[in-house]
Amino acid sequence: MEYEYWLAAMSMLPDRKKYLLRSHMKSAKAAYYIEETELGRLSFLNEKDCHTIKQARKDWDVPARYEALCKRGIRLVTVFDGEYPKRLGQLSDKPYALYVKGRLPDEQSCSVAVVGARRCTPYGEKYACDFSRRLAECGVQVISGLARGIDGMGHRGALMGKGKTFAVMGNGVDICYPQEHIGLYEDILACGGGILSELPPGTPPQGYHFPRRNRIISGLSDVVLVMEAKEKSGSLITADFGLEQGRDVYALPGPIDSGLSGGCNRLIAQGAGILLSPELLLEELEISGNLISGNISQKRLETEKVLETKEDMVYSSVCLQPKSVNDLIEETHLSAKEVLGSLAVLEIEGHVRQISKNHYVRS
Repeated sequence: MEYEYWLAAMSMLPDRKKYLLRSHMKSAKAAYYIEETELGRLSFLNEKDCHTIKQARKDWDVPARYEALCKRGIRLVTVFDGEYPKRLGQLSDKPYALYVKGRLPDEQSCSVAVVGARRCTPYGEKYACDFSRRLAECGVQVISGLARGIDGMGHRGALMGKGKTFAVMGNGVDICYPQEHIGLYEDILACGGGILSELPPGTPPQGYHFPRRNRIISGLSDVVLVMEAKEKSGSLITADFGLEQGRDVYALPGPIDSGLSGGCNRLIAQGAGILLSPELLLEELEISGNLISGNISQKRLETEKVLETKEDMVYSSVCLQPKSVNDLIEETHLSAKEVLGSLAVLEIEGHVRQISKNHYVRS
């Protein structure tokens, strides 16, 4: 496998040519030891490609590099491996190899991509989390990109639903980007999911990596859910990849005056499925609504916080759009001290969050 790593990590050699070279030579080790005269006769390689291969042989201490890869808990899966995801294998522009921390998605389980805006609204956050949680409760795997905003909420929702979720990175799998998602990154692995990338370990996040990684997010999925997106956004690139790959695309409708819903509303106008509720989506996916983890209704009753009267009044007044403390005082007819005290309890318990000074939304 060490020579497979050498071939896969050659960033200057296109994936298609890696595949042709590996197929022609029958193994990556044979490709490494190919005679220069034979290398020069291969019609699918140009002079620049040959130079890249020769240079890679000089620069790499193959056994040492592969040992370092394994020590970091990273494994390599190439298109020639039986473990390579079948959904990806069907694509014309499939990655030659995937670097994996944790697991790959289960081939026998339904997979859904959850994507959307990084700078999303509380509305988008809520429904990304709600849909992902409910789908995960029913055994659906959630695929996303670990980005801020919708991606992160999709992963979190899946974990809340006790399901598996997988992050496709636009950098090496040994780098958590964004850094503030390091806890989420670790939780994904701890809960049986995986961190995946076609880029070699150590590759830093670069803007041009992310559009191409989106084809892997959609390629690993049966369905693409766009939760919130501008008319021009990376999420729509994922949706386009999904359509090209024959995936069904659904979008969350939003207010017509919200720029962050423009892309979703446009997708719906063009024929995308409409996300009205997780239950309706499960019906369309022909997935049973019976939860894989037992009677979740009873479980929720046991774990949800029972709100005290004043807290209940305050919580009922907080919504997905920001409200000021003064608004809440006026609506609940409670004193400022009572409202602020209730908000403090609700925030500690994770029911609400302060998004700016004295302005709150539901979590």
